[in-house]
Amino acid sequence: MSATLAVRHTVADYAAFRPVYDSLDSLRGEYGCTGEQVLRDPADANDLFITHDFPSVDQAAAFANDARLKEGMQAAGVTSAPRIEIFEVV
Repeated sequence: MSATLAVRHTVADYAAFRPVYDSLDSLRGEYGCTGEQVLRDPADANDLFITHDFPSVDQAAAFANDARLKEGMQAAGVTSAPRIEIFEVV
């Protein structure tokens, strides 16, 4: 079963966030990420909802718990505690 990891958080500055997010593409690839979306609140461009698709729940969970992801979020200027959820595709 495939899985979607959903993340909701705010960033200090979307323009500064995006290059850091893009630089983590190889990390997402290590866990088999097959698709991604970055969505912004139209009323606040720094309020983000992000999805990543993975072949399995285990791969999504491993990615979510990788210390390099947490470091990347810090470097990208994430200002709120990220809400991370994993959903299984049925």
